[in-house]
Amino acid sequence: MKIRLGTFNLFQFAEPPYSWYTKKEKFNKIKWLEKTQWIKNQITLMDCDVIGFQEVFSRNALKDILKDLGFEYFETADIAKTSKDNPNIFTSTTVAIASKFPISHIQEVKAHIPSIKKHNYEGFFRFSRIPIKATIILPNEKEMLVYVCHLKSNRLNEFEYTFNEDDSLEYKKSLINKALKDNYSNALKQRLCEASSLFFDIKKEKNKASVLICDLNDKEFSITIDALCNNKYHDDKRKESLILHDAHNQYEKAIYNPHPEQKEIKRTPTSFFAGKGNVLDYIFISKDFNKKNKNAIAKVSNYTIYNKHLEENPDGSLLKSDHAQVVCELTFK
Repeated sequence: MKIRLGTFNLFQFAEPPYSWYTKKEKFNKIKWLEKTQWIKNQITLMDCDVIGFQEVFSRNALKDILKDLGFEYFETADIAKTSKDNPNIFTSTTVAIASKFPISHIQEVKAHIPSIKKHNYEGFFRFSRIPIKATIILPNEKEMLVYVCHLKSNRLNEFEYTFNEDDSLEYKKSLINKALKDNYSNALKQRLCEASSLFFDIKKEKNKASVLICDLNDKEFSITIDALCNNKYHDDKRKESLILHDAHNQYEKAIYNPHPEQKEIKRTPTSFFAGKGNVLDYIFISKDFNKKNKNAIAKVSNYTIYNKHLEENPDGSLLKSDHAQVVCELTFK
């Protein structure tokens, strides 16, 4: 048995006459038709059984599209809010999950209060976008937990560190601790609290096969990934051990070389900012799908980035998306 899971940032999915954030930011009927047709084509190309979506304003419009494409099950954990002054202007967005397999129930991911305090968060904490925690019943009658999230973005372009593969967790934490203490970036602080809350929720479900589908809004090798996956981030006394694994690293890497003279393997970007590509969209898997685990119930048999639209226009388009779509295929034993 094979199942395919995908992540898809829809980029301002607001059905007319609704606007997003300001009155002028909206689609007319012709452009909306063009956008939704591209989305339908892209979902068909992805050929998924389960998809997590980000930037969902118009819940029912997306549900109708997905039903036509064979996704009988659809859920959100929240409803996009509208302005008190103008009910046709959305002021918040949500995530959503679509599945061809039954979704037995949705659970709340609660804030992990010790982590909130540890990160010196001030005021009342809530997720920037409430994550989804869905139990899906697979064709083999096994259960799988699927989380969908869209972590806090750095809209104000506050200073945040960029790390590489050789940077140790200790080095990263030494810089981040100062940034948190001195409030260099409130967006980073929020994101780390969100990632930590997800970590502890997933950890308590250690006996259940789990997948996290996300727009992380942070880069490869970021401290956010450590907060999400690594036991040692949360407890210095622990050895480095992961509760989640990047599915990309479980499959033979594709080579992305923007310049022919570059010989090193580069990971394909899923988003661009100021002309620079970044990996922001991820699918993480629990030990149940880790190829190094002899008791794994499945393995990653494919990992594909759908980015043709970004190759044509790196900045993306409102009529398409400013993110690539990521698909992970799991083959069960």
